[in-house]
Amino acid sequence: MDEERPRSNTVTTTSSSYSEAFSSSTSLSYDRSFLKSVPGVLLLAEIIFGLLVWALIAGSEYFRFSAFGWVMFVTVFYWVLTVFLFIIYFTRAHTRIPKVPWTLVCLCFNGSACVVYLIASIVDAASINKDRQRHHNYNSWAASTFFAFLVTICYGVSTYFSFQSWRTRS
Repeated sequence: MDEERPRSNTVTTTSSSYSEAFSSSTSLSYDRSFLKSVPGVLLLAEIIFGLLVWALIAGSEYFRFSAFGWVMFVTVFYWVLTVFLFIIYFTRAHTRIPKVPWTLVCLCFNGSACVVYLIASIVDAASINKDRQRHHNYNSWAASTFFAFLVTICYGVSTYFSFQSWRTRS
């Protein structure tokens, strides 16, 4: 019925194009010219000013006021996403994932960040109590409001440039 074949001790290996592509994509390059571009400078400004917003609020007794909890959520959420976006563009990782429409992703991200940050900035400003004797966090909250509006402006300008980039590539 079934004839038994002798086993061979030879092992044959082949190289696939997938493994070659994977090994070549593991080395990330840094795009120093990105730091000098308008989107790069805006991302850095958003990271720095966003960090100042949530650091100034986190250093206060924000947990006593639910409005500042909302502002903290917005600032930390968009700060983390902005850091990830900066890393993706600075390391040129976006060129390794060509199926993602990066111009549209940046447009949606910056547009949503601008709108939500504007709301958070207004909430931050409206929540400041001028009674300095009762709230010794007044200066921190006032400074956080100033930087929140600066971040909002940065996201608005980023939205404009993202729109221009998206429109020219569409």
